[in-house]
Amino acid sequence: MRQGRLRVLLGAAPGVGKTYAMLEEGRRLRAAGKDVVVAIVETHGRAATKAMTAGFEIIPRALVSHRGVQLEEMDLDAVLARAPRVALVDELAHSNAPGSRHEKRWRDVETLLDAGIDVISTVNIQHIESLNDVVQQITGVPQRETIPDAVLRQADQIEVIDLAPQALRDRLSEGVVYPAARIDAALSNYFRLGNLTALRELALLWLADEVDSSLQKYRVEHGIGQKWEARERVVVALTGGPEGETLLRRGSRIAARSAGGQLLAVHVTSQDGLRQADPGALAAQRLLVESLGGTFHQVVGTDIPAALVEFARSANATQLVIGVSRRSRLAALITGAGIGATVIRESGDIDVHIVNHPAAGGRVSLPLARGSLTLRRRILGFVLALAGGPLLTWLLVTLRSDDSITTDVLSYQLLVVVVALMGGIWPALFAAVIAAVTLDFFFIEPFYTVTIDRPTHLAALVLSVVIALLVSLVVDRAARRSRAARRSAAESELIAGVAGEVLRGQDSLQAFVTRTREAFGLAGVRLVVSERVLASDGEPAGLGSAASAETESKDSADMSDTPTSTTEPRDRIPVTGSAVLELHGRPLSAGDRRLLGVIVAQLAAALEQADLEQSARELAPLAAADRVRSALLAAVGHDLRRPLAAATAAVTGLRGGALNDDDRAELLDTAETALRQLNTLLTDLLDVSRLQAGVLAVSSRPVDVADLVPSALEELGVGPDDVDIDLPADLPLVEADPVLLERVLVNLLSNALKHSPAGARVLVSASAFRDTVQLRVVDRGPGIPPDRREDVFVPFQRLGDTDNTTGLGLGLALSKGFVEGMRGTLEVEETPQGGSTMVVTLTATAVSA
Repeated sequence: MRQGRLRVLLGAAPGVGKTYAMLEEGRRLRAAGKDVVVAIVETHGRAATKAMTAGFEIIPRALVSHRGVQLEEMDLDAVLARAPRVALVDELAHSNAPGSRHEKRWRDVETLLDAGIDVISTVNIQHIESLNDVVQQITGVPQRETIPDAVLRQADQIEVIDLAPQALRDRLSEGVVYPAARIDAALSNYFRLGNLTALRELALLWLADEVDSSLQKYRVEHGIGQKWEARERVVVALTGGPEGETLLRRGSRIAARSAGGQLLAVHVTSQDGLRQADPGALAAQRLLVESLGGTFHQVVGTDIPAALVEFARSANATQLVIGVSRRSRLAALITGAGIGATVIRESGDIDVHIVNHPAAGGRVSLPLARGSLTLRRRILGFVLALAGGPLLTWLLVTLRSDDSITTDVLSYQLLVVVVALMGGIWPALFAAVIAAVTLDFFFIEPFYTVTIDRPTHLAALVLSVVIALLVSLVVDRAARRSRAARRSAAESELIAGVAGEVLRGQDSLQAFVTRTREAFGLAGVRLVVSERVLASDGEPAGLGSAASAETESKDSADMSDTPTSTTEPRDRIPVTGSAVLELHGRPLSAGDRRLLGVIVAQLAAALEQADLEQSARELAPLAAADRVRSALLAAVGHDLRRPLAAATAAVTGLRGGALNDDDRAELLDTAETALRQLNTLLTDLLDVSRLQAGVLAVSSRPVDVADLVPSALEELGVGPDDVDIDLPADLPLVEADPVLLERVLVNLLSNALKHSPAGARVLVSASAFRDTVQLRVVDRGPGIPPDRREDVFVPFQRLGDTDNTTGLGLGLALSKGFVEGMRGTLEVEETPQGGSTMVVTLTATAVSA
């Protein structure tokens, strides 16, 4: 069977015209002779969108019953039975009502595609799963309906329906998107110009990444190796040397010259892990790459130029940035063409930039004479030469014959090689000279004299020395690489250990400090982050510690070796402008300092992260206050306007004159009702401000709940016909403020009555358990999802997308604040057979009712 094709219209925000464009495309296909049906379209009351559905065959929706409420969903079975060529399915990320065949609408679409039906659908950028948290940070609105990126990327065609942010706001202001009652709140919250601009950029970037992924997939499938300059990709080769920062900044500037350019940094590690690179410099350069908006990559290869070019080609790089070699001219002359020349030769159509830097063309440096062997091995080499030489001479003299000279020479050469393997260059040279002299003295006629009167004798001595040098150099290099391998393993273990502790939830700064002391065997390490403190006379008074993490040796018997406030550290290592790492104990070697550079770089990153977290915590109250302010302005703009407008109209009518008694009484009633509503709203706002400021006045005393329920019902204007009351006669008194508790009951009852379906009755019940009394207000409404039960207690929040005629959304927030002020709790529970139950728990008094 033919697999259907999916086309998705992607929008940055509601109202950009996705559904309209989908219907418009459906009209075009239908005019071309295609069989097109509307499987489901959400018009949201927009007249232009509804008009576009005219002329289409619309599949009737299926009715799904959930908790006594009839919900409409796409009838998947009806669409499959109709089997059109193209189905128009709106809102791909929609969650179906419980009881439907699939939980998500995109699952329904997959079924249609498997049946060979082409589908045109719509989705907003905020519903893409990978961007959900980013959109919430931008808009402050969580999106609970999401679609996996993988599902969306499998679409045959994705198209962005783009609309400039200001044009969308203009459409919103004209009432094209939302009803007039919701326009002001939408413009001041979700549809702010900055929000829409950021969402638009997200949509375009997501689609650009999708196009780039499709391009990469196409290149791989068709074996295309040459670069396609669809986007500038700059690869910077890092060696771990001091030139890395210069190369990265140059590469960043190159990438920034083209819109959408990418920066990639790559470091090639040898397969044996022994190629020398400064891990501290690499760590710092990795952080720099991330701060420049690039990515860091590490590849393994023995041939550095080939590995660089291969990585650049796999990334579809357009430009490759490398540094001028740090080798001297003499070294380049001896070893031939360097990495740069080889990369240029093999890069093909990739542009190569060779950047000069201060470390280029370094001076000639000779290897250290002492080599890489330990002192113990060098001493053993001399001992072997001094002891082995006489023993070998005694043995060979004992076995000497006229034709044994060849064996004698090879035996002494073997001794020189063994000494070189043991002790390195100096013991080997010593053994070579001693061997040459001994051979001449004991085994070359005239015996027992040292005479070098033939060129061959001199050549033999020189060859012996050369062999000793070559063998010792090989030994020295092997020892150096072995030590480098052990060092690399220790460094990796240290860094992995710190990373593991951080991942296990330990404090990153303390983990770094502890590991530093343990790794280097120090008496103590302390990280001090400090700032200057000014005295009252304006002069610096000293350093006040803002943050400190320290670790000390616990097994030190001499407490004078333990760092204290009076002990001067052996070394101070700057970490950041305000942080210093103090080291107490033995001095560090050059190799230790090299590893310490890695820790310092990671500490700097951890401190920066801590500073950012601290800044975020400091800004969180301001952000919360800003959200409250925005919500307050939006709510006041709607809810206070109505009673003010009604009162103003009534007063204006009264001043108009020529009114009969009935008209005058009606206007007075209208003005009185509007002013009463206005007073209630202002009282709620003042109460919220008191709650948030923590100055709510609570006067608790023993209260009988049975006395408060009738007065609450009377205030709401309802009677026993609307509410069932089940209060035990022996219900204990509760410790509460009667005025506040009555307001809580009024708010809860009002909410329950508003959400209960017609004919359903609200239940008020109470029960006592130990030293508490629980008061329950039960409704039979649609209920509240478990993940949204805490949201109903947030000020200025209304559950669902209701209009703005239902108040400021403060009732439940105030009720929770009042109950908690009386040392009680207010919680939401699910009502059996559907609905919500508000449970107020208060402390019972010792006096019975």
